[in-house]
Amino acid sequence: MEQNKEKQFIFDLNEKILQLNNLIETGIDLARFENQNVLYEMALARMVSLTNSSSALIIVTNGTDDDRSEEQITFPPGIPAESILSKTFKIESSFEFRNNLYRFVLSEKETRKGIIEFNELDQMLLDAISRQIRTAIENNFLLKESLEKERIEKELLLAASIQQKIIPDKLPEIEGYELAGENIPSREVGGDYYDCIDMRNGKYALIIADVAGKGIAASLLVNTLNASLYSYLEFDLPLTDMADRLNKLIYNASPPDKFITFFIAVLDSKSGELDVVNAGHNPILFLRKDGKLDKIDAGGIGLGMLDFGIPYQGEKLVMNPGDKLFLYTDGIPEAMNKDEVEYSDERMIEFFRNNAEKSAPDFINGIVEDVSKHVNGEPQSDDITSMILKRTC
Repeated sequence: MEQNKEKQFIFDLNEKILQLNNLIETGIDLARFENQNVLYEMALARMVSLTNSSSALIIVTNGTDDDRSEEQITFPPGIPAESILSKTFKIESSFEFRNNLYRFVLSEKETRKGIIEFNELDQMLLDAISRQIRTAIENNFLLKESLEKERIEKELLLAASIQQKIIPDKLPEIEGYELAGENIPSREVGGDYYDCIDMRNGKYALIIADVAGKGIAASLLVNTLNASLYSYLEFDLPLTDMADRLNKLIYNASPPDKFITFFIAVLDSKSGELDVVNAGHNPILFLRKDGKLDKIDAGGIGLGMLDFGIPYQGEKLVMNPGDKLFLYTDGIPEAMNKDEVEYSDERMIEFFRNNAEKSAPDFINGIVEDVSKHVNGEPQSDDITSMILKRTC
């Protein structure tokens, strides 16, 4: 009697060791598969083998109550799922991952004595394989997510390199004037743009623009604007006509939630005459030598907002020695600190007045530093772009 018990104990122990080894091998094998259908088929075969069950089923329920679908995989293939679910002897295990419910069912444990109930070890084995499948699905999801992130990062780097080509590394030198500018995007690619285009014969076009929204879509619109500007400026069109054409172009090229606030000033450097149009952009600041400050906001709606044929209005000014023109985007006055207090138009104007006599590069560096001091380490929420033109003689 004791000898028989010892044999049975050794047999049970060997069976458990074999099952444990098979379970470890199952985990290793399941981790190799990226195709989920292959993963399910292999998992079902291993579940049946480890527990001596006659059939197995995986039910994957996708989505929510409002939009739900169900996938059923059986082993052996071709057995109706209902026949497995209707068996008297069965065990189940399940888990949820990203709004999907994964349910595993084993039916009818087979032995030499016939069909019997599953035991605790069978349930433990099923739960263990269920956990292994979850790990495999999670790892596969994380791998795909990582590859997608890598793809997006590559696209962003490409978009950023393209955008950097249209943001000037060096602004032209204008005899009798000082000019400086800066663009600090809040993301890899931004929606701000500035430039000074040499139109020859002593004329220069100063441009600043801000696309509603950020990212690749905004960058594409900036590139469209840049290419169109260079084309239109070649024909020396009146600025109001050019603004109207740009508005139609951007309207047709952009989704409804995208538009561009835009300011352009064509400078005749010999006479100091400025021909300007402001299309929905922040008021540009014009500080006279005598301390009088004008805000240039004449023009019309942002480019691409509407296409109702509303004409743009231009304005003509004269820049005399000692006058300064300050162009900026709303990333400066709207920069916030941790208490959500904005840098503000008032502080920006005060800085402009108090530092206008500095050299153009020093002024631009100074206002960037002042904004940085205000936000005090808070993440930059918007692009920061500015440009200053000073007439020295």
